[in-house]
Amino acid sequence: MNERELLAKRAALIAQARGMVEKAEVETRDFSTEEQTNYDAIFADIAKLDVKIENIRKLGTVEPNEFRSSEAIRPEGDRDTATVDAEKQSRAMAAYMRTGAVSPELRALQADSDVAGGFMTTPQQFINRLIKAIDNQVFIRQWATPNLVATAQSLGMPYLANDPDDADWTSELGTGNLDSAMSFGKRELFPHPLAKRIKISNKLLRLNPDVEQLAIDRLAYKFAVSFEKAAMTGSGASRPLGVFTASADGISTGRDVSTDNTTTAFTADGLKNAKYSLKGAYWPRAKWLFHRDAVKMLAKLKDAQNRYLWQASVQLGQPDMLEGVPLFTSEYAPNTFTAALYVGMIADFSYYHTADALDFGIQRLNELYAESNQTGFIGRLESDGMPVLEEAFVRVKLAAS
Repeated sequence: MNERELLAKRAALIAQARGMVEKAEVETRDFSTEEQTNYDAIFADIAKLDVKIENIRKLGTVEPNEFRSSEAIRPEGDRDTATVDAEKQSRAMAAYMRTGAVSPELRALQADSDVAGGFMTTPQQFINRLIKAIDNQVFIRQWATPNLVATAQSLGMPYLANDPDDADWTSELGTGNLDSAMSFGKRELFPHPLAKRIKISNKLLRLNPDVEQLAIDRLAYKFAVSFEKAAMTGSGASRPLGVFTASADGISTGRDVSTDNTTTAFTADGLKNAKYSLKGAYWPRAKWLFHRDAVKMLAKLKDAQNRYLWQASVQLGQPDMLEGVPLFTSEYAPNTFTAALYVGMIADFSYYHTADALDFGIQRLNELYAESNQTGFIGRLESDGMPVLEEAFVRVKLAAS
């Protein structure tokens, strides 16, 4: 199925779910056990379609391999030195991934190599492609503001801690009152170590002409999940600080909104309160972020005019909408609906900053998985992230008991 057909199928499932809700409303009753099971099954099918739709959209945004472009097939004498060197490094990288052989192009980059397995510092091009792949697989990294830390141990992020007071009405020659309210602060981003081990069939390594991209895809997936979890709920201790973590260094409890919500669910009015707690200046780039379990609740909510708040997408490339703001679902957003817990967020996520150190390395394990005819690879990356302006974030919180 193409994206249009998948969207049509998704819309039909949503209509079916809403039909169940409206039938129960007309009969002034809650769902029966069987109806609730069927309702949950419909949203499980919707979640599967969402994955397929997202995969199709990702394919549409993938850039062709640099070295398969017209630039790559031109004679070396017609290309600049940097392009030729990058191509040689890419070929050497692919050869190392397939066979463990260290070519002359790669030897200068090699930190250590032996028969049992070697460690190599990867070319910057490989690192950039890996980070791009990670960005494509998770939400917060896609929306965040990236920073590269090439040599420094940390990245200082200055921020405006307090605004000056409003300007004073004065005379033609007056200068207004001296203001002492404005102040600045600085937060530090320290790229923290992140590692993951993968295994690839030796036959696949031997036969696949683009094994480098295969390794990038698998490592990116593994690193992406770890980073997304931390960007959601990380403590900030040796890992990123999450947007759902209350912290004076990130988003304080002053940005929590629970008014009109119950102890087990948010309400239409509660969501409106959250939206209007975010300044209008942030709305053009704002996004809602919920777990799919929360979206099942959203699907039942209506406004005062009996219209559904959740507007499901039926257009190619367009997200769902909630109160005029794009809505996204993440498996790593909170989904425990208990008193005083976070269950969602509306924010301009460009005010979440990431910092990545450009020293990604791969260690090749030739012997460890010999019995299963596989080769192991350990990837190591250093990364950090945190919210840098709390007023750009509003968390949806359930009422306290």
